Amino acid sequence: MARRAQIELGALAGGLGTGMQADGHKKRRKNVKRTSDKSLDNLAGGRRGFLNVALGACVITPLVPWSMQFANSKTGSLTKEQRDSMTPSQVIDELKKGNERFRTGKMVPRDYSAEKRASASGQYPAAVILGCLDSRVPAEIVFDAGIGDTFVGRVAGNVVNDDMLGSMEFACAVSGAKVVLVLGHTACGAVKGTIDDVVMGNLTGLLARIKPAIPATKFEGEKSSKNAAYVDAVAQTNVVLGLAEIRRRSPILEELERKGTIKITGAMYDLATGAAEFVA
Repeated sequence: MARRAQIELGALAGGLGTGMQADGHKKRRKNVKRTSDKSLDNLAGGRRGFLNVALGACVITPLVPWSMQFANSKTGSLTKEQRDSMTPSQVIDELKKGNERFRTGKMVPRDYSAEKRASASGQYPAAVILGCLDSRVPAEIVFDAGIGDTFVGRVAGNVVNDDMLGSMEFACAVSGAKVVLVLGHTACGAVKGTIDDVVMGNLTGLLARIKPAIPATKFEGEKSSKNAAYVDAVAQTNVVLGLAEIRRRSPILEELERKGTIKITGAMYDLATGAAEFVA
């Protein structure tokens, strides 16, 4: 009897233990379920919150049309597709916009390392600029252009010679540039030297190319290198005559312009204001 009572008590204890364990499992499953439900709710809420933020950003942030600037510095240099999609007039507009950014001190932050990498395997400049040797007129900077955006040739007085013509023909007929820009500037030393009839080594022959601008300039007032207004007037005439010289001496460029493939134009850069005024 005593042994049977022990067995029954043991079985009862075991049953109660099993029941308690079962109840414990049920409670834990309920707790897990409640926790899981809360986690899913939190996850769903988190996703909804993320989507709301993301969609809000999409709504708030306007789409920015592609602009050369010339190329957006975050994407590197101009690609062939970007350059070829632009008309000559659009390229000129971008030059004007770039100069306005420079003039107002709102230049595009540039990653020159990215531009260097992007242009290492090929270049697709949109314009070729013939500028003066003057250190105060770096074309890439005054037009807020980056690596690979423009071809730039520089010579005192921005004179048109055979080497520059050949370079322009390569830039446009071979590489695909859309604009030829002759860039003169105020207070040009080469123009002053031409007005003063300076004779010095190889410089003499270079200044002789600017001389036709003197009689071609209509000006009322003192015609001397000490008169800044006269110097600038001759410099502007020199730009205009340079454009005519390009068309006359390069049938290749003249034909490309006639077809509308390129535009040949000029500008005067003001050293004091930083503004480039297009003159033709």
